[in-house]
Amino acid sequence: MTDTPDPIRPEARAPRGFADRRGPEVAQERRIVRQVSEVYERWGFEALETGAFEYADALGKFLPDADRPNEGVFALQDDDEQWMALRYDHTAPLARFAAQSWETLPKPYRRYAFGPVWRNEKPGPGRFREFVQCDADTVGSDRPEADAEIIAMACEGLQAAGLAEGQAVVRVSNRKLFDGLFEAGGITDPIQRLTALRAIDKFDRLGWEGVAQLLGEGRLDDSGDYTKGANLPLGVASTIEAFLGSASEGTRAETLDAIARSGGLGAAGEAALEELAGIDRALTAMRVDQVTVRFDPTIVRGLEYYTGAVFEAELLLDTTDDKGRPVRFGSIGGGGRYDDLVARFTGQSTPATGFSFGVSRLASALRAAGRAGEVARGPVVVIVFSQDDMQSYLDAVSELRAAGIAAELYLGRAGMKAQMKYADRRNAPAAVMLGGDEIAAGQVTIKDLDAGRAAAAGLADNEAWKAARPGQQTVARADLVSTIRAIIEASSTI
Repeated sequence: MTDTPDPIRPEARAPRGFADRRGPEVAQERRIVRQVSEVYERWGFEALETGAFEYADALGKFLPDADRPNEGVFALQDDDEQWMALRYDHTAPLARFAAQSWETLPKPYRRYAFGPVWRNEKPGPGRFREFVQCDADTVGSDRPEADAEIIAMACEGLQAAGLAEGQAVVRVSNRKLFDGLFEAGGITDPIQRLTALRAIDKFDRLGWEGVAQLLGEGRLDDSGDYTKGANLPLGVASTIEAFLGSASEGTRAETLDAIARSGGLGAAGEAALEELAGIDRALTAMRVDQVTVRFDPTIVRGLEYYTGAVFEAELLLDTTDDKGRPVRFGSIGGGGRYDDLVARFTGQSTPATGFSFGVSRLASALRAAGRAGEVARGPVVVIVFSQDDMQSYLDAVSELRAAGIAAELYLGRAGMKAQMKYADRRNAPAAVMLGGDEIAAGQVTIKDLDAGRAAAAGLADNEAWKAARPGQQTVARADLVSTIRAIIEASSTI
């Protein structure tokens, strides 16, 4: 007799950077999207949904340069041999859509979008390969007021998402400042410029020492990964160091004065200062204070397509990991002006500006700050005693649902004690019990699980409250819905 080999079973595991989310986390992200969307719509932005895939050549900085264009994105080849990639953000799809639909769109075109995006990058704390972003953009306006409006709306949106005043700051700069510095230093190679900008974008995390390495030959990080540097001349790197040191903790106007005094900005830099001054005037007119939005010349943003004003939202909340150790989330969103992105399709310059924040990242940060939000309310659970009475159970759960009350019939095979434990774990407001005696008498027994939780938490020490709210009661079967509704309404007041 031949022994049958054990079947090969795959290890149950999620790919790195792809998170499973249960009810409370899903509810929190949906709440953030809903509340931020309400802000965007109040500011006059319309919703737009685009597909998960875009052709790889539409993704801007991720043009295919190898047999498989998977640098930074997840790509596949369609049956017509064209490469497609899961969208990296919502901005590139917007540019493609605007170019495709420009003749039929109101101009300027104001839209917001939310949904998952995918990045083939190294995951880390609060940084995922699949996550939800929420964007708002204006296409077709070159006014500094358009940038200021996006910034002000982003501040209101982050507050709607759950951040109180002082828990985030939006830092603003302009990419043209560095264009002027590069021109003055004779740096004309676009790849060298982009490498330098990506290095400067890490200033808040690496400090000058780390940035200096990336502006030079390169840097080896703690994990052993080596990043090739920009190889800038020492004189240019020194000028950048002095420029970054011009950041002011004063007002926006004072920061602009400090930048202007640093010198060597050239025509592009002078134009940047004028644009930033226009943004400041509009922000001041909209009563956006100097603490919530600051000017900071160290902000450059890493993406290639930014052409002017850039902004980055930084989380100021104290956050910890699951072991209580401090963890820094830093940037939770950003954006800027990208006047050349639509032109990649049309050949005609089309000004655009926008802001995006990571919903999943912000939700993760709020949880790390002990701000998980409201506990998701579970359904009323109808307990099952006997298969013979299944019709009565199904009638009860159907009646509750028809009345707009979330309800479920327990469909396992455990006894009553386990079913009650199940209802508690589901965070059910109540459990409905229809035993043989209740059914015969035309009655129903209802256990108020919320009352039990409140008492256990010390919230129900008021004798009058406890007397008015029994933990368990038997009522007429016809009063099932009204009794459950009273329990749920009372729960919202404790």
